Amino acid sequence: MLTVVAFIVALGVLIAVHEYGHYRVAVACGVRVLRFSIGFGHTLWRWKPKRPRAGQDTEFVIGAFPLGGYVKMLDEREAPVEPEERHRAFNTQPLRYRAAIVAAGPIANLLLAIVLYTAVNWIGVKEPRALLAQPVAGSLAQQAGLTGGELVTRAGFDGELEAVQSFEDLRWRITRGALDGRDLTLEIGADGRPGRELVLPLSRIAVKDADAQMFRRIGVMSPLTRAEIGEVMAGGAADRAGLRPGDRVRSIGAASVIDGQQLRELIRTSGDRTQSWIVDREGRAIALEVRPDLREEGGAKVGRIGAYVGSPPEMVLVRHGVVDGVWRGVVRTWEVSLLTVRMMGKMLIGEASLKNLSGPLTIADYAGKSASLGLTQYLVFLALISVSLGVLNLMPLPVLDGGHLMYYLWEGLTGKSVSDAWMDRLQRGGVALLLIMMSIALFNDVNRLFG
Repeated sequence: MLTVVAFIVALGVLIAVHEYGHYRVAVACGVRVLRFSIGFGHTLWRWKPKRPRAGQDTEFVIGAFPLGGYVKMLDEREAPVEPEERHRAFNTQPLRYRAAIVAAGPIANLLLAIVLYTAVNWIGVKEPRALLAQPVAGSLAQQAGLTGGELVTRAGFDGELEAVQSFEDLRWRITRGALDGRDLTLEIGADGRPGRELVLPLSRIAVKDADAQMFRRIGVMSPLTRAEIGEVMAGGAADRAGLRPGDRVRSIGAASVIDGQQLRELIRTSGDRTQSWIVDREGRAIALEVRPDLREEGGAKVGRIGAYVGSPPEMVLVRHGVVDGVWRGVVRTWEVSLLTVRMMGKMLIGEASLKNLSGPLTIADYAGKSASLGLTQYLVFLALISVSLGVLNLMPLPVLDGGHLMYYLWEGLTGKSVSDAWMDRLQRGGVALLLIMMSIALFNDVNRLFG
């Protein structure tokens, strides 16, 4: 139920803000808006203001199908317009007005993202401290000299290092570096004191998906946690072996266990072999025989014990002041927008997998998960989707806002509008391409959630 509510609220907010951008600029330009609709199909709610704006008689509507919305303006291309109302029609407006009205929707989404990121910066969010777990064997992190237990205080590209606020902050920088093929410099040391620097050579790997396999190759999977057993599933391998919540794993076979990440990796690579575990339970050392279950993951068989592995990481409160919070909101919106554009470009030329496309099922799933984690996580989710919606609508596809802006660019350069015949062809092609993208996204959703 939480997932459904969180998804509907997210869609409602993002669509309303997008359409309000179109509406507000249209009104400011003197264009008459006939209808402002959130959703399509059967009308659930209809309202008209008793005292409408001058020159406006807008009908506000909520439709039964929430995946979208629209602002219907007075336009001679859609219906006859009275001569005295012609100056309020969209198609009679100067080019700069039409372009501003069309661009206002995506811009409103990007502004919303700035507001949401700023709110999170002001409220503060608890995130894992940037203490590194033991890197994956043979990974870039291990080759770079990381062994586990290091605190990353600063990180950056091209020698420009900035303070690392949390492990999530570090993961974001690693993601940017990996997708852009740029090496990331890390400063390792204690709080407030300069430490040694090392380079994470992210340019060595060519990645197409920003997923768990990418972080496995890099080697930075999770923050440092204790090698403890958490919740145990009934009937799982841990339950059958006699493991209990709170057990701290000291060794598996001849390997000493240092942290939760190493423990997860040892379980993962163990197959279904029976292993000798030594665990601490209430101050006593206990020997147990554990045989993991095999599960398929990413086309490979991996070990699983049916228990939460690793204690909660050490947390820090990440919060910023008024001015710094706004600036960081702007910077994060710009960075996410740029990364989104680059990923779209890479998917177009085949350098990134189409598996990165997500549809409504994945959005709904993440909406529910983020809402269950608290307000700040849900706001971060909304900001991310708002950026994606803004950037997507600026793509030069004929059926999107970006496509209409391309028409206006052509009109501005040539002095002639796109002909009706070409407009019809481009619209048909744009609809076909958009349907293909939606089909791929839906396929990815189903495969990701149920595959």
